[in-house]
Amino acid sequence: MDRRQFLLAGSSLAATLPFGGAFAQEAVPARIGYIPIIGTAPIFVANGEGWLKQAGLAPAFTVFESGPNMIQALASGTIDLYVAGVAPLAVARSRGVDIRVVASTATGENVFVAALALAKFFTTGTSAAAAFKAHKTSTGKPARLATQPAGSVPNTVLQYWLWEVAKADKGDVEIVPMGIDATQQAVLAGAVEGAIVREPALTIIQTRNPGIKLIAGGEDVFPGQPGTVVAVSGAFATKNPDAVQKLVSSLVKAADVLVKTPAKAAPHVGAALGKGIVDPALIEKALTSPATHFEIDPRKIIEPARAMQAYQVKLGSLEKELPFDGLFETQYYERTLKG
Repeated sequence: MDRRQFLLAGSSLAATLPFGGAFAQEAVPARIGYIPIIGTAPIFVANGEGWLKQAGLAPAFTVFESGPNMIQALASGTIDLYVAGVAPLAVARSRGVDIRVVASTATGENVFVAALALAKFFTTGTSAAAAFKAHKTSTGKPARLATQPAGSVPNTVLQYWLWEVAKADKGDVEIVPMGIDATQQAVLAGAVEGAIVREPALTIIQTRNPGIKLIAGGEDVFPGQPGTVVAVSGAFATKNPDAVQKLVSSLVKAADVLVKTPAKAAPHVGAALGKGIVDPALIEKALTSPATHFEIDPRKIIEPARAMQAYQVKLGSLEKELPFDGLFETQYYERTLKG
């Protein structure tokens, strides 16, 4: 075999190797932490449709009960991507965690529901404060309201609604911090009288017990309510800028699928959030719920996130307002729009 034949044979062999042999670009491992709510749906649709793989990512998902619980994983470097509420991230940055929001996924997610023991006092023309007061007068006990831990978006918006909107008496309610799954179970079991929930919990609990009443929607509890975001560690973003760009582009496509063809998106979301045991029709219903608003543009939540942080300072869950410098990196979304 002469030199020319040898080179041609080598080229043909390389072309038959998987991914072009040694010259193929290896997939980037992406350790993704998430909370089990419908607001995280875009990342699962992007994964289910194969777009994360096309972005050069090899995702591995880990579920957490709340955003604050995920911060330690960020700080220790055990996750690369954070898919949860925006509220804890400025705090994380203030503690030296280099984390950057590259996309929103959903807004206005957190709503307030009441179990029958409390819902019966929310009659037409009765204010929320009066309903809580009537419950306390009737039972002799404050209404127990479940939400996620202090510093989380659900906890913050519940307190904003109670004290700033409803003007409830603090002696008429008791806030009980617990995880997402525990909140859902507590409402269904009647262990609490009310709760802040997000989809698919809202659809699940109302399907199982129609007596559970939606009292206040997302805009009611906190106007402009920012919600779930996708954030990446600084190290990951610096090392893999092209993968992050493709990730954000895939989220935009995923949101389009979720809005226009929820039936197509439902199996991807159900596989992640329902673990195959939740009826796909229920997941599809949750995707089209009044409590579901998909929004990928991170620019739209910057000012609402500032307002939420300012309220956390008022509550005392934050010592002072923290700078947002470097927290939001909107260039990936803006390039997606141009592309």
